[in-house]
Order: sequence, then C-alpha cells, then structure tokens
Amino acid sequence: MIKFLLMVNKQGQTRLSKYYERVDIGKRPFLEADVVKGCLSRKKEECSFVEYKDFKLVYRQYAALFIVVGISDTENELSIYEMVHNFVEVLDKYFSHSELDIMFNLDKVHIILDKMIQNGHIVETNKNRILAPLLALDQMSEPH
Repeated sequence: MIKFLLMVNKQGQTRLSKYYERVDIGKRPFLEADVVKGCLSRKKEECSFVEYKDFKLVYRQYAALFIVVGISDTENELSIYEMVHNFVEVLDKYFSHSELDIMFNLDKVHIILDKMIQNGHIVETNKNRILAPLLALDQMSEPH
C-alpha cells in the first residue's frame, strides 16, 4: 500500500504532498524533512529503494524535482517505481512539466493523482483515461 507521495525540489522544499494513511498534521513536516534529507543525500549510483523506519521509500529524480513514495513492506518497489514514471509522463503530456507548472496548477496535479491512486492503491495507469477528466474540464472552460 502507498502511504504517501511527495514531490520536492533539490533544495528540499515540498511542492506536493499526498497522504493515503493518517499522519498528524504536526508530524508531517518532520516526516517530510527526514525522508527528503535521506533521499537527497544519496548518490545517483545508489539504489532508489530505501528502508525507512517501518516502511520503504521509492524515489526518482526528474530534472530539479524528486518524487518520493512511502510504501508498506509488502508493496512491490518496481511497480511503484514504474508508477512514478507513469505519473511524470502524464504530467509531461498535460503540462510542460516545470516546477512552476506544478506549483500553479496543484489542483490539476491532485486530480491526476486521484485518478491514478485511490486509498493507497494504484487504480489507473492508462494516460488517456487519467487525463480524460482534466481535458473535459478544459473543454468546458473554453469560451465558445
């Protein structure tokens, strides 16, 4: 099961966080700082799977952004690693995938994530089906 997904920049600033398991609001900044510090300090040659406390971390770097996913011990790391890549491909297809696009369109990024992951489980991987709600919203908002 996916516990959380974080998108952070190289400076360690969280740009997006989505929790699928309850974590107290007050504890989230400490958890995020610790997780991000652990992932950002690793070398590129090191494995992208990290044991962390009572769960595992899977992370990938794309340009200036890191995507970090906290998962249960029973979750398949490779499937999560591929899901992260699929998420980035969906972002690339919809945006130009710059950090600014994500910051100014967090609502749309959350729609994408909600279409892909529900209750901590991957439910959709097809890019066209993931983007369908956003494209429908975009069509409705266009002036006629």
